[in-house]
Amino acid sequence: MERPQIERLLRNIVHPETKSDIVTAGIVENISTEEGKITVALAFPRNRDPFTNSIKRQIVELLGKEFPAAKINVIVKEGVPAQKPVERQATTTGDIRRIIAVSSAKGGVGKSTVTANLAVALRNMGYRVGILDADIYGPSQPKLFGVEGYLPEALVNGNEEYILPAVSGGIKIASIGFFIAPTDALIWRGPMAVNALKQLIHQTLWEELDFLLIDLPPGTGDVHLSIIGELKIDGAVIVSTPQQMALADVLRGIRMFRAPKIAIPVLGLIENMAWFTPAELPDNRYYIFGRSGAENLARTEGVDFLGPVPLIQSVMEGSDEGRTASGNSQAAEQYFRDIAQKIVHKLEAKC
Repeated sequence: MERPQIERLLRNIVHPETKSDIVTAGIVENISTEEGKITVALAFPRNRDPFTNSIKRQIVELLGKEFPAAKINVIVKEGVPAQKPVERQATTTGDIRRIIAVSSAKGGVGKSTVTANLAVALRNMGYRVGILDADIYGPSQPKLFGVEGYLPEALVNGNEEYILPAVSGGIKIASIGFFIAPTDALIWRGPMAVNALKQLIHQTLWEELDFLLIDLPPGTGDVHLSIIGELKIDGAVIVSTPQQMALADVLRGIRMFRAPKIAIPVLGLIENMAWFTPAELPDNRYYIFGRSGAENLARTEGVDFLGPVPLIQSVMEGSDEGRTASGNSQAAEQYFRDIAQKIVHKLEAKC
């Protein structure tokens, strides 16, 4: 466990933003070895670097594999003066045909689950699909697609460096959740979250996609406005439950997209958890959260109603097990396929 050997190994770890290995970039401040323990001290150019946890995990995995008997300790020092901001590279979104924002305005209505299942439905219809998990403080797509352990790699092409997305069932997925441990709390101020998201948008190697679905966080805040400023969004889909409490927030979401400075077409509303039908009583419907609330609001606001999605046990089980229900349940797939077809037809009608 000689320091030069460890340093050579660490040169294989590249910071996706600075495009330099962490030794050359000066991020590795110190390496110490004693009594079967390796300690690596890191000093990032700025506090709360969005790739801190990802780089720490790579160090632990790399050194742990090379020195299995050693205890690996990685320390991150705070308060290091920031360097000049890195010049933003050209965007990688140029070959994406359609970008759809999936919003909920209110949390807990199943927006991420609907996003994942719509992506699978579109894929099943023959489209090339990607998901940008922009729910910074509650990224769910890694769990929904069973790729929680994915560690993004960097691809260098000339002077540019790209983030390779996870791929599950042919769907490309980029999520801030890949850069933090599932048990870690993500405590970022608004500008910091926005900067990390911009990097994810423009450096992910999307290549050619027919549809990119953006899983927005709940609400109508900084992240929404930043994404709208970074991407040309073709339309927004809003997810709600039938509850009146949820519908009040949906109304604010509709008006946000309709605001003159935003002006993104609302493609329609989806009513999630519309009813529950027990397997043993297939002819019964129990309207647990109210009945047709989103459909009635869509009519009042002059927005298309894209369809209901009932409470389906396979959807819940699939979400917990990392497999989307629309890829495994014929009943669930039909609801999401009907909605996906309506979205495609609306976008084609705009052309």
